[in-house]
Order: sequence, then structure tokens, then C-alpha cells
Amino acid sequence: VQLQASGGGLVQAGGSPRLSCQASGSTFELYDMTWYRQAPGKQRELVATATKSGSTSYGDSVKGRFTISREDAKKTVYLQMTSLKPEDTGVYYCYARINGRPYWGQGTLVTVSS
Repeated sequence: VQLQASGGGLVQAGGSPRLSCQASGSTFELYDMTWYRQAPGKQRELVATATKSGSTSYGDSVKGRFTISREDAKKTVYLQMTSLKPEDTGVYYCYARINGRPYWGQGTLVTVSS
């Protein structure tokens, strides 16, 4: 399984970019998908999860601002970000655990300028 994240870049505070993560090589609809992020000098933190059954959950810092969704036919999970703040800056990774094995995307950098 390979996870390919895209959509990052330099964004102004208050902006609304959308990240995408496309999976290849497996049955996407059978596993949960999660976005993590890692800010400079900080530990990686969970941002949002979209389960295979369609439920979603969010980290406290992004609740009400970010929306995770998935499109199983395209093997893609999205992260719609709104009302971005400088503290949202970081590398965003998509993640899946398949048959007990963790898979990470390569990460996409989001830089929020104030």
C-alpha cells in the first residue's frame, strides 16, 4: 500500500485549502484513514479520522474548522481546512493501519502566514 498526500503549500491565515491522500494497492474501503500533523519542534498529533463505516472524529484543536471525508471509489481521503491559523503550520501525513501494519504517506507541508 502506498499513500500519496498532496495539497499543501503557503496559505494566508483564514485560508481554506484542501489536502488529498490517495491510496494504491489495496482495498481502500476496508480501513480507517487518519490525518496527522507535526509542527516544527513538536510531536506528531492526530488531526482527524474517517472510519471505513463513515464516522469521523477530530482533534480538539481543529474541531469545527477541519472536515475529513473519503471517496472510496477514488481511494482518496480529503482534509478540508478552514479558518487556518499560524499554529496549523506543519507537515500533514495521512495514515492507515492495514492488517496490523502501519502505513504513512510522505507528508505535505502546510505553512500558514499571519
